[in-house]
This record gives sequence, structure tokens and C-alpha cells, in this order.
Amino acid sequence: MTIPDHHLTQGERRVRSFNPHWKRLVVPFIALILIAAATGVAMYYIPGTWEYAGWARIAVAVIGLLLLTTWSFIPYLQWKNTGYVLTTHRFTISTGVLNKSTDDIPMTKVNTVSSDQTFFERLLGCGTLTVESASERGEIVLRDIPRIQEVRTELFRLLEDAGDGEVDGR
Repeated sequence: MTIPDHHLTQGERRVRSFNPHWKRLVVPFIALILIAAATGVAMYYIPGTWEYAGWARIAVAVIGLLLLTTWSFIPYLQWKNTGYVLTTHRFTISTGVLNKSTDDIPMTKVNTVSSDQTFFERLLGCGTLTVESASERGEIVLRDIPRIQEVRTELFRLLEDAGDGEVDGR
């Protein structure tokens, strides 16, 4: 989920668009495999000679679909519909599957940027980015940012350009 080009202001250019790190999908993927396997095993062990075998298979299938939706499909949709866009003028955070929420932080309002990484996150190349701005919300904490050091470097470069009144060093 990114900003369409027609929503960019005059002279504004998209620098980077990304979703949260893929590590958010590990647990939903494991859930997908376990639920599919458990559903298959349950279907296999329902005796075909049983009077209510058809109803039992339907019940197992419905329960399996509900579990897949809750533990795999919805987390995937949340990941897919969370987007971060870094432009020459602002940093935009968009979230939401059915309802959409968008936060824009103008580069001129950003005060500080910090990042935190656990050892495991350093291995994966992701981390938590904290952006403090001179707005009502103050501090925004963004977890699971992929390539956090590149994003942070790019953000600092854009902040310098915004402070100088330049765009891309010009």
C-alpha cells in the first residue's frame, strides 16, 4: 500500500516504499501449515461408515477455514496493507484492511530519529524506528522496519535536504 503518484505534491518524489519486515509472516505461515495438517488428519480419521461423517467433515472444514482466516489470512492482509512511504517532503504511514489510517510526517517537522535492533533483528536486517516530530502525536514508533540502516540513512539525508531547503542535494 503506497501513495499513488497523483497524491504527491509538485516537486515531491517518492524515495522509498516498503511494507513491514517479512518476519511478521513467520507465525501466520506456521499456523497455516499446522492448521492445514490438523484439518487433513481430522478428515482422515473421520470414519467413512459413520452416519454423520459428511456433517463431521463439513464441521472440520468450516473450523479449519475459520482458524486459517483468523491466524493466517487476516495477519497477512494486515501486513500487506501496512505501508511506509518516504518521499522528498514527508514520511507516510498507512495502515488498515477495511478502514484505512494514514499519518503524514512532514520532513520539516521531524526532530529526532532513532533506531533499536535486537540481536535477532540485526541478523535479519530489520528493527524499530522511532520518529519524533513537532506535532500533536509527538513520537511514532514503527516496528519491524526492513533494511533499517538504509531507511535511517535515507531519512537523515532527506532531513538535511529539507533543513537546507534543497531537494536531492540541489
